[in-house]
Amino acid sequence: MKITRNDALLVIDVQNDFCPGGALAVADGDAVIDPIHNLAVKFDHIVLTQDWHTPAHSSFASAHAGKKPFEQIEMSYGMQTLWPDHCVQGSKGAEFHPALGLTRAELILRKGFRREIDSYSAFFENDRTTATGLAGYLRERGLTRVFLAGLAYDFCVGYSALDARRLGFDATVLHDACRAIGLDGSVEKMEAEFARTGIVLTESTAVFG
Repeated sequence: MKITRNDALLVIDVQNDFCPGGALAVADGDAVIDPIHNLAVKFDHIVLTQDWHTPAHSSFASAHAGKKPFEQIEMSYGMQTLWPDHCVQGSKGAEFHPALGLTRAELILRKGFRREIDSYSAFFENDRTTATGLAGYLRERGLTRVFLAGLAYDFCVGYSALDARRLGFDATVLHDACRAIGLDGSVEKMEAEFARTGIVLTESTAVFG
């Protein structure tokens, strides 16, 4: 799979709170860093996303009396999983993992900063209509295909890939450069959506410059 100047590597949410020891740690989350570094040298264009929540964000279980993390509630935009407080703006947990060395990235896109709505995808808030602006950025740069890596495979990476396809971009998810949360069949459901929408699922070793 040859990389061209029209391709972008999207590195999703490799932040302290999603790595071991973090508030919403993904098992083995920091293991994505080495394959991401190996991939990054092959791309001219790299975009990082950063979860960036307000204190008392509406997606936090602590913001809802009597609710616990990983329960679901009905929000104005649909069902929302409630999470432990994580990636609060300006906190250590919201910082990129210190081993992530992608200073060459052209854009850092912060998401989830609207208190009233969560944001899994790099392209849209969870209402699936409020845009982050990433699509316009990619189009103005002439970038037509995205490769996705990071955390978590079955949430923010997966939803970003689905929205990329919905917007007309080719999308490839690099399985070994992601790690999953695994919540109530979320991995299997996401992979079924990948197959349905034409998202390519492959290993980072299949990518070459």
